[in-house]
Amino acid sequence: MNSCWKTVRKLDKLKKPVPSDIEIAQSVEPLSIKEIGDAIGLKHDEIDLYGPSKAKVHLSILERLKDREDGNYIVVGGITPTPLGEGKSTTTVGLSQSLGAHLGKKVFTCVRQPSQGPTFGIKGGAAGGGYSQVIPMEEFNLHLTGDIHAIGAANNLLAAAIDTRMFHEATQSDDALFRRLCPPNKDGSRRFAPVMLRRLEKLGIHKRDPNELTAEERSKFVRLDIDPETITFRRVVDVNDRFLRKITIGQSDTEKGHERVTGFDITVASEIMAVLALSSSLRDMRERLGKMVIGTSRNGEPITADDLGIGGALTVLMKDAIMPNLMQTLEGTPVFVHAGPFANIAHGNSSVIADMLALKLVGKDGYVLTEAGFGADIGLEKFINIKCRASGLLPNCAVIVATIRALKMHGGGPQVTAGAPLPHEYTQENLQLVENGMCNLRRHISNTKAFGIPVVVALNKFQYDTDAEIQLVINSCKEAGAFDAVLADHWAQGGQGATELGEAVIRACQLAKSPLHFSYRLEESLIEKINAIARNVYKAKDVEFSEEAKKKIDRYQSQGFGNLPVCVAKTQYSFSADASLKGAPENFTLPIRDVRLSAGAGFIYPLCGEMQTIPGLPTRPAYYEIDLDPETGKIVGLS
Repeated sequence: MNSCWKTVRKLDKLKKPVPSDIEIAQSVEPLSIKEIGDAIGLKHDEIDLYGPSKAKVHLSILERLKDREDGNYIVVGGITPTPLGEGKSTTTVGLSQSLGAHLGKKVFTCVRQPSQGPTFGIKGGAAGGGYSQVIPMEEFNLHLTGDIHAIGAANNLLAAAIDTRMFHEATQSDDALFRRLCPPNKDGSRRFAPVMLRRLEKLGIHKRDPNELTAEERSKFVRLDIDPETITFRRVVDVNDRFLRKITIGQSDTEKGHERVTGFDITVASEIMAVLALSSSLRDMRERLGKMVIGTSRNGEPITADDLGIGGALTVLMKDAIMPNLMQTLEGTPVFVHAGPFANIAHGNSSVIADMLALKLVGKDGYVLTEAGFGADIGLEKFINIKCRASGLLPNCAVIVATIRALKMHGGGPQVTAGAPLPHEYTQENLQLVENGMCNLRRHISNTKAFGIPVVVALNKFQYDTDAEIQLVINSCKEAGAFDAVLADHWAQGGQGATELGEAVIRACQLAKSPLHFSYRLEESLIEKINAIARNVYKAKDVEFSEEAKKKIDRYQSQGFGNLPVCVAKTQYSFSADASLKGAPENFTLPIRDVRLSAGAGFIYPLCGEMQTIPGLPTRPAYYEIDLDPETGKIVGLS
């Protein structure tokens, strides 16, 4: 039998009613992260401590353990959620604690790092909840080791480089640009910076001495001639600041009238975040960062970060961020917190590198849980069609987290609103609403099975759920083809409350692993791939492309990006692009208003409806409750 890590511990003295998340998190003293590192087999030179309770781990572990067989790989997805969330992160952590502290297995959990946007906005943190959390939850939910800040710094350096290059090209001759880009040494010789050789190679110029370039070659080399109307790369900030969605830059007199309308995204929506999450090595990240396309030249050429000469500098800013962050759960099981790509316009999964490291560290008989953002029609679909394509990893099992609350909403229950009391339909038994809402969960089960993965449904227990409602869901899930469906009470009981779920996952992982069935072939056209997702996963009748979307698709196809996977950006609250369509809508038309390119990350993302890439703050943001106790120095009010 595969023994568990030596650091695991069972929680005792569980309180009822369950205290606040931060009270629970602060009541458990974290183990030394060095002790966690020792327990999971890290060498002292493979871990960099960031204080006593978090650390970064080195990618060299992959080389050391390259001959070790991977563990079992489990992806955690969810039902189409209510605005309150259905406890997917909490379930992921509870299942980890169950497998490690109660079922004696080596287990690793891989989750995303949350943005400050939801932490201080409407949703709160993402460390789990109740007695199933990653600790210290304050550090998890705030700056951690600075990865998101590194992404912001790299993103904004690139954004500044774009506008600066356009300014200099507009105000200087070819000769002046060339003299400044390749300044002469004292002896009159010139040299290309190493990154410039990539630009020359792209242009088909194979000369290595700047003095040998003809006037025409110099002009091609120095002039990117970026069309401002095609620039897709925007500045970022890790705050829900709605007033930065559209701005005008270049208004200072020093910019000599070179104004441009642009805007901000939230940092986790940066393509650099998606690059971090999909990179498999430092070298791979360097190549991806350099390949990011920021816009198009006036003659239709895609302009990359390496064309701007900045790919290497971006990698330097990201060199520490590529190392996963090691933390722990309340019950001492190890956790990698790494990357946090926006789950709408990106793939919404934690990093490939974290999963690869964790699978080697647990070994053949161990278990790795990796969480996919939002409902299974978004995060889990992208996990298969984008992340697994990039990593080559094959999952053994999928867990779909459901709640009776969400089922009632999909069955016709009243609107669920954050901060408002639940309507009585959600606090009283209503079997008809639950049965009506099962159509949504059945769709997720059938979609996931179609990928070739066995499905275990985790019914996350809430206080108002009745025995009859619970049994109805469990029976219906099994009839719909789930391998198993299990009630889990990990929020109130920690790992002990998810032991039945853990046992079901272990049994599912014992099934023979099947090849993945992707939703489309990469060789298909972009329109065919978008149609495949819309019709086979969402069950749309048709896809309607705007003229702008058609124009972009034609451009990306002609530029050689037609073989990339697609990452559909749509609302998380419905299978359709209309958040008000609950349940399992069919025969609707999916509107594609725009299509954008993430060449470095390696996907095309079609935009459905109005998708905001920087959220706004609500009337009463979460920051009202957050403060620091000056007597103890402890953070209070974080959720």
